[in-house]
Amino acid sequence: MGLLDRLIATVRSGLNEALGEAEDPERLLEKTVATMQENLLQLRQAVAVAIATQKRSERQHQQAETKAREYYSRAQMALAKGSESLAREALDRRQKYLETAHSLSTQLEQQQQILGQLRQELHRLEIKIAQARTQKDMYVARARSAKASQQLSEMMTQMGDSPFEQAENQILALEAQAAAAAELSQLQDPLEKKFAALESPEDRVNAELAAIKAKLRRSRPPHS
Repeated sequence: MGLLDRLIATVRSGLNEALGEAEDPERLLEKTVATMQENLLQLRQAVAVAIATQKRSERQHQQAETKAREYYSRAQMALAKGSESLAREALDRRQKYLETAHSLSTQLEQQQQILGQLRQELHRLEIKIAQARTQKDMYVARARSAKASQQLSEMMTQMGDSPFEQAENQILALEAQAAAAAELSQLQDPLEKKFAALESPEDRVNAELAAIKAKLRRSRPPHS
């Protein structure tokens, strides 16, 4: 597993933990992007350390090669002056520097591969963070819109009927009360009750009968 994979696993672990705590969506997204940004900083520091290590190894490699050439020249000079033992010591020292240079060369190849991987992972993480920020802004906007819609729905539910509907209901109730009061006042008028009491059912029948008789008399022809 590469360094970036481990960082992504860490981000996912933190994301799952935050989801388990049922945090606010906006806070959750901010926390996730902040975690990714911290991981980016750590990766950049790792790349900087790898570059510094490579530079140091390159200097050590160059110094070892320089020393190897220097002791080879000294061996030649010692032989030229007839000191074979001194030339042998110079060649032994040269061999040690050559071995060091060879070891550093192998180490440099490995460091270059690691540095190349770190740079690739750094580039990948920078792209992921840019995408995460874009998605975060989009999701935050959606979350705020949903929250505002929810608050509006709750406000409308608490308000119930609109003020106009409430006023209309009150006016209708007042009109019904007024009509009922008018009818009740007519029914309870003492004078009306007195006249109604004077008119018995028999009187009304006799009056109607007399009216019919008068009508019949008027319709008969006169006697010759």
